[in-house]
Amino acid sequence: MSEISLQNVSKIYGDGFAAVSDVSLDIADGEFVILVGPSGCGKSTLLRMIVGLEDISEGELVIGGERMNNKAPKDRNLAMVFQNYALYPHLSVRENIAFPLTLAKMDDATIKQKVEDAATTLELTEHLDRKPGQLSGGQRQRVAMGRAIVREPNAFLFDEPLSNLDAKLRGQMRTEIARLQKRFGTTTVYVTHDQTEAMTLGDRVVVLRKGIAQQIASPKELYNRPANLFVAGFIGSPSMNMLPAQLEGDQLKLPFATITVPQATVEAAGNTRNLIAGIRAEYFEDANFVGDKATHGQTFDVTVDVTEWLGSELFAYIPYEVDSGDASLRGLNEELEQLPSSSSIVAELNAASPISAGDTARVWVDARRIMLFEAETGLNLTREVPLPDDAGAPAPVAAEQPGTAATPHSGQPDSGSPLG
Repeated sequence: MSEISLQNVSKIYGDGFAAVSDVSLDIADGEFVILVGPSGCGKSTLLRMIVGLEDISEGELVIGGERMNNKAPKDRNLAMVFQNYALYPHLSVRENIAFPLTLAKMDDATIKQKVEDAATTLELTEHLDRKPGQLSGGQRQRVAMGRAIVREPNAFLFDEPLSNLDAKLRGQMRTEIARLQKRFGTTTVYVTHDQTEAMTLGDRVVVLRKGIAQQIASPKELYNRPANLFVAGFIGSPSMNMLPAQLEGDQLKLPFATITVPQATVEAAGNTRNLIAGIRAEYFEDANFVGDKATHGQTFDVTVDVTEWLGSELFAYIPYEVDSGDASLRGLNEELEQLPSSSSIVAELNAASPISAGDTARVWVDARRIMLFEAETGLNLTREVPLPDDAGAPAPVAAEQPGTAATPHSGQPDSGSPLG
């Protein structure tokens, strides 16, 4: 059994800086968990605490039922794959893969068999006698993975293993890692800043911000029911459109239009009037292509600034006027570099739409999918609002307080701390 349990874990450096603050997470045997967040959020520090390369300042680390706080890395039986491969350039592929077994003084026949099995799995058999310098980046990363596999560890730990690869190779390696994890069924903790990796690889994802776990949930839950503004802005590409909003009755006043929202959305907002509306790009459409869904939303006229046609989709950028003093959105824009700094909506339209830059166009938005956030705290007020049948999201869940321990494979969020 190789469950990993982090119980109120913190990492506080000598100058008082808290790199990780009170994170609780239970990882089930065989589960694939992703740690994701912007640079400096504490994800790599948390991974290094699990493997033993960083001391734990507060809290408990339990692996397979045994407390590991004071155990040396070599005694935790964890295999780590690094961003820079960490291969010995003077050793062959065979010798690099075999290195941990040689160090453990395993007999030659067993080492040979394990290395050959790993090489077959990773399609490295023909490269066993080559040196790392003669391999491509993807091949070198597979050698590093082979070295981890032969150890038969309790868990695999990946620290941004694909960040040095080009886009096409990253896609191939994502598939390879997912296939291997399912084949071996080994508990895996994977650090990345790439949300595509987070959304496609993990059973659950931990979104970190300044050392604090903002939400722990399945990828689908994070996308459809983000706990707060930070999670909503970080998860999704292009980023969620975030707009200052006012709600009067069922009329939601946005910078570009006034939208009639469902009664469930009105009830969720309660008496909160200082709101931020979140609308994902795909919830817009060219009004000429809406079809039967037209009654679930509203159309409005806009002037399109820029368009990007990508073959299967068309992105339209729609400028709008906004109060420059909106500190909530300005601060979030600065922290999440992928959020647009200018005041514009990104709308994903049907690729067949004739809309082009400079046009005055009629655009539709799905009112059922508009999320409302409290501006001061960032909390998602509409997290429990039932989603449309075509959303494919889990059933509504009650909002939880920060610091709640994770439930393995539940798909439910474990914490939803405010924007702060």
